[in-house]
This record gives sequence, C-alpha cells and structure tokens, in this order.
Amino acid sequence: MSAGGAFGGNRGLRPVPPEKGIFPLDHMHECDLEKKEYLNCLKTSGHKSEKCRQFSKKYLQCRMEKNLMAKQDLLELGFGKPAEKEASGEKNNQTINN
Repeated sequence: MSAGGAFGGNRGLRPVPPEKGIFPLDHMHECDLEKKEYLNCLKTSGHKSEKCRQFSKKYLQCRMEKNLMAKQDLLELGFGKPAEKEASGEKNNQTINN
C-alpha cells in the first residue's frame, strides 16, 4: 500500500482554510431580512447592483455583527462615505461636461 493512504490522500496533513471568500452559512437565518431586501432590490432594479448598495452594506454589516464573517472596515469592502462619492461624481461630471 502507498504511503499516501486510500485514494491518494495524505492523512497526516490538515487542510488549511482560505483566508477570504469562505464564511459560515447563515443556518439560523439571522440575516434573512437583510438578504431578502437586497435580493428584492436586485430584482426590481434589473440586477443593477449599484442601485442596491445600501442593502448590500446592511447585509454585510449584519453578517459581521452576527460573526458570520470576519469583521472588516467597510471602506475596505468598497463602501466609502456617501459625501466623498458624490464629490468625486461631481468632479467626473464636470470633466465630462467641459
């Protein structure tokens, strides 16, 4: 028999979970309301996610509060301050219009 074990697996090594991208499922439905609001927004907006950012943010905040994902600064997740976004959007519009 080979040293790798049945079906070629190495029984001595433990698997290492990925750092990001995998998080516990919400088996207790703790963030169902937020998830449904977000999915409903996507349906009604024709799947234009930029129109549903506030629901996405609310859902991620719920998951972090319930320890269903690692706590992370919302700026790192792409949620800047609304005033900053509006100001940068106004600058872009002025550049396009000129």
